[in-house]
Amino acid sequence: MKPTAVKERFVEMRAEGLSYADIAAALSVSKPTLIAWAKDLQNEIANARTLRMDALFQKYAVAKEKRVRVFGERLDAVLAELDTRDLKDIPTAALLKIALDFGKALAAKAEPLTFQGEKNLLDGPSPLTITTTWTP
Repeated sequence: MKPTAVKERFVEMRAEGLSYADIAAALSVSKPTLIAWAKDLQNEIANARTLRMDALFQKYAVAKEKRVRVFGERLDAVLAELDTRDLKDIPTAALLKIALDFGKALAAKAEPLTFQGEKNLLDGPSPLTITTTWTP
């Protein structure tokens, strides 16, 4: 490898969290040289670590989005099936309890509406943030 390519690989390996000993063996470069490179390339190593972490966050964010989508699709299927069911066989007391439970669950999932904006009162120098919260 060319010296530049070796240093680039070193940066990648350090960003991956490999030890100097492992990198020295893989690249056939002495540990003291690697330590000197680390001092010179500390910004590049830090940036490479940041990019690796960003890639991991993106990977898991996509995975979370997929899980939410799948859950939502299953929920839609369950609700569609429930829509086909007749509730006449459920006793009044049980049906009332179900309705109350659904009402509580819905209220627990409600998110407050928050409106924010900036407005200078009396043309003063500091802005006022107005926050209004409404929960059903």
